[in-house]
Amino acid sequence: MLRHLKTLLLILLSLVFLLVVGVYVSLNLSLPKLSGEVQTSQISAKTSIGRDRLGTAVIHAENRQDAAFALGFAHGQDRFFQMDLLRRNSAGELAELFGKPAVKLDESRRFHQLRKRAEHIYRHLPTAQQQLLQRYADGVNRALTAQSLPSFEYLLTRAKREPWRPADSLLVIYSMYLDLQGNGPKRDLTLDHIERRFGPEMRSFITQTSNYQAALDNSLFPSDPPAIPSLSPSVSLKQSTASTLSQRLAVTIEEPIEVGSNNWAVTGKMTRTGSAMLSDDMHLSFAVPIIWYRAQLNYPDGEGKAVQVTGVSLPGAPAIVVGSNGKLAWGFTNAYIDTADWVALDKDEPLEVVHETIKLPKGEQDYTITLSRFGPVRRLGEQAYALAWVAHQEYAVNMELMALEQIDSVPEAMVKASGFGIPVQNLMLADDKGHAAWQLAGAVPARTNSSDIALPSEEIAWDKWQERDKVLPSLQDPTSDRLWSANARVMSTQEAERYGDGGYALGARSAQIRDRLLEQELFDESDFYRIQLDNQARFYRPWQAFLLESLMREPKRFVKDIVQLRDWQECACAESVGFTLVKAFRSQVLDSAFAPVEAELNSAQLSLSVLKRYLEPAIWQLLKQQPADWLPQDVASWDELVIASYVIARDELLDKYSEDGELSALNWGRVNTLAIQHPFSRQFPLLSRWLDMPKVAGFGDTFMPAVQRKSFGASQRFIVQPGYEERAIMAIPGGQSGHPLSKYYRAGFSEYARGAATPLLPGEIEAKLTLMPSQAQD
Repeated sequence: MLRHLKTLLLILLSLVFLLVVGVYVSLNLSLPKLSGEVQTSQISAKTSIGRDRLGTAVIHAENRQDAAFALGFAHGQDRFFQMDLLRRNSAGELAELFGKPAVKLDESRRFHQLRKRAEHIYRHLPTAQQQLLQRYADGVNRALTAQSLPSFEYLLTRAKREPWRPADSLLVIYSMYLDLQGNGPKRDLTLDHIERRFGPEMRSFITQTSNYQAALDNSLFPSDPPAIPSLSPSVSLKQSTASTLSQRLAVTIEEPIEVGSNNWAVTGKMTRTGSAMLSDDMHLSFAVPIIWYRAQLNYPDGEGKAVQVTGVSLPGAPAIVVGSNGKLAWGFTNAYIDTADWVALDKDEPLEVVHETIKLPKGEQDYTITLSRFGPVRRLGEQAYALAWVAHQEYAVNMELMALEQIDSVPEAMVKASGFGIPVQNLMLADDKGHAAWQLAGAVPARTNSSDIALPSEEIAWDKWQERDKVLPSLQDPTSDRLWSANARVMSTQEAERYGDGGYALGARSAQIRDRLLEQELFDESDFYRIQLDNQARFYRPWQAFLLESLMREPKRFVKDIVQLRDWQECACAESVGFTLVKAFRSQVLDSAFAPVEAELNSAQLSLSVLKRYLEPAIWQLLKQQPADWLPQDVASWDELVIASYVIARDELLDKYSEDGELSALNWGRVNTLAIQHPFSRQFPLLSRWLDMPKVAGFGDTFMPAVQRKSFGASQRFIVQPGYEERAIMAIPGGQSGHPLSKYYRAGFSEYARGAATPLLPGEIEAKLTLMPSQAQD
């Protein structure tokens, strides 16, 4: 019997060994070829792709179309699965890979019919742009045919790789629309429901102007608070599902992901070189691989002049999104102006029902969309709403951004910016002549009556909705020689009235960046990098003081808490326990105070989450005036509600992070640990060791320049003076390759994690692939 068990065990171990060897061999066979030569008939001249120690794709080509082919080839080698997810995300085709769990997300995407829009727009692009997208797609597909085996994601899912099509690059841009503007329509629908359910006074109270305003012209909206509204009898606290203290404390208003960025610039008067200087760090959700891809393109322009542009590209598109060409540098932050309107439809509005087919690994599912002349339709109760969104217009996506590669000056770039087919951005520009500028750039409707709530169909200027605004706000070389943007209002109050609010950030980040820039008269790259890493908790000062004052009323009960709060270091530092307590307290107080509104919104499948950043002035007004009708029915005072909110927030943290109940376990670096995961490891944690980036003690927060959450933050840190690129910085929280056996899978992550600066310019080439033109068909 024992001998049989040993034999069985030996066979089992042998099978495991063979399985491991098979997996390893398969993974190795799926590694792309980075050196040698590849023949192709789809380029006109010899083209090369080099890689340095970080995996930067350094491309040398004889023309821009061959450069597009080579960039597509490099993207296809290193990031095809990521590209596939981006196009499927916006097209609503993820369920074909992941099955029924992805159907709801696909339905939310099919609502916009972006696959049809992308294909239609591609057919009407200028011929030069069509050809460039086709060459890029050819490069992607040639890379796929050159691989011995598909990447491991396709081996695990047993899914088929579909070829890249030119219109798929437009779908990738649409994925950015969904990330950057997806909350705008939710915001307006939520405000519309608040006004209908609670009255216009509640909407005004929630959206009142903050004291945190940092426009470039220093203009201010009045910040006099409106009267605190009473809750109407129909939604009184006694009838609400959040009427008691325990019910209030159980309500959670999800923290919004502040998809956005920081950027700023100074003119040449504030640098030793005379060149202007630019900083840009774009804040996005993190995953493995990270969204950006390092690249340098070298090619002659139409007149034979050498072009060298270095920066980051978006896998799936042939453009350098953020970078420098030696004369001009550019970077973006999300502008958050109002780019969407809900239309409250009349009952006799003509509607059309169309059917979409959502494919599954086995079978398919039907999804119906109701369409109106204004856009797709959603119902809340008896009311039908149509969504008019700039992303639905024909001017929403194009490849005009690529013009920046060959532009030498800030003024010329500003002229081009209004034609960019991208989600509207704050474009920051700097050139080697010392000019710096801020320019609103991207797709903006020409309508002038933006609204926070749904409008009747007769008030929609539909002809203006279908036309783009071609004259956008800008500012070049201000008298202060400083420019900044961080997702809050940048433009003047007059311009802001015209362009509306699509979900502006509170303004604390903008104000802190502005103040840092005003502290100096001369800057270099290291000065800008310190601002990017600035985690001083200025915004939280009043919250720390308020919490400390509240706990001091019961010093014996909260003696340990008080010690940590006094030693909070006024920063979102990895070692600070006090910061963790202050941040959690603020969030819970907001949840507790606004729980009745949130409960009502939840009944309509809506949430205050998209408005939570707006609640700062309103919550302070409540805490100072302490209206009794906003209290739970079983609570006698606001002091009681405040203390209960702190205790529940602290105890939930202790339950999650502390084994012995000690506050010392709640240091911010542990609570906010940076954990960048591959999509597969989230479903299969055993794969985490091989697929994820190493976990790192976190620092930073939403309301300061150093933005970081557990899987969100600065997706790149870029600083450059055009003409002095050898001193420039480009730090990225992940490697170039999406293949876990590649040496470039984690290259550069450790430097980013410890705040070290990696260079923008590529280093010594260690692998080189040559693409040779041939007459044979690929």
